[in-house]
Amino acid sequence: MGVSNQFVTINPDELKFQFELEKQVCCDLKVANTTDQHVAFKVKTTSPKKYFVRPNTGVIQPWDSCVIRVTLQAQKEYPPDMQCKDKFLLQSTKVSQQTDIDELPANTFNKEGGKVVEDCKLRVVYVFPYSGSTNGEDGIKDSSNNQVLQRLRDERDAAVRQTQQLQRDVERVKRQRSRGNELTFSFKFALYVALFGIASGFLLNLWLSSAPTAVPHISASSSPPVPTPPADMSSSSPPKTPPPTDASSSPPAPTPPPDESLSSPPTPIPPTDATLSSPPADASLSSTPTAIPPTDESSTPPADSAPSTPPAE
Repeated sequence: MGVSNQFVTINPDELKFQFELEKQVCCDLKVANTTDQHVAFKVKTTSPKKYFVRPNTGVIQPWDSCVIRVTLQAQKEYPPDMQCKDKFLLQSTKVSQQTDIDELPANTFNKEGGKVVEDCKLRVVYVFPYSGSTNGEDGIKDSSNNQVLQRLRDERDAAVRQTQQLQRDVERVKRQRSRGNELTFSFKFALYVALFGIASGFLLNLWLSSAPTAVPHISASSSPPVPTPPADMSSSSPPKTPPPTDASSSPPAPTPPPDESLSSPPTPIPPTDATLSSPPADASLSSTPTAIPPTDESSTPPADSAPSTPPAE
């Protein structure tokens, strides 16, 4: 059954698509020119992104026809209750014979200046594949089953997304916990080191404070004696031994007194600086001065003394 107006006849009067998921579906319209003049047409739709129309514009010669193919793009889900609210509009008007078929003027379908433009509205119907009047109940059952299947798919997708989100949350919590454990271990280690250092310092301080301090006792007796320089014996000559004499022949000659001017004087002892030898000590611990043995001047014979000459017989 078709639709006819003043210029064209359209068959069928509605666009019926055998709807299938994820599959393109086509429907053809036959437009016939019922006049002896050239007729231009144009197809419009309320959902241009959902349908593909070729040709959407054109010129039909007198008493000729044209087939318009409308393609429904692949859909991912069924519409509610398999009802479609999409609409199509086919406009037609008479044009001159010299009108370019490929490029119609922009004002071809403007209703201005008494120009006649016919409008024909077409509705869209979705049907299941191989469904008809004899198996309408089966089509309804299939529609219900498909709706249930689609709902189950949606629930499955939602569960998968929720599971993935939970896995990401678990991974994030694990990473945060591992970082917290590392920080706790570092803090505990630093605390142990600090406590060990404090305990070691306390024990070392206690040991140093309990140990007696040995103060060395300095006494005058422990200082080494000041050495006395030896007397200069270079000026005194060794004693000369007189030759033996006969004691029976002559009496011993008297020994002349020693010449004090020729004898070696005793070497003076330099005074000892108490500030350089040892620190001042208690008077009770002071040592007695070292006694210097006197030099026996009588034992050193004078240098000018000559040995006694024995008397001649």
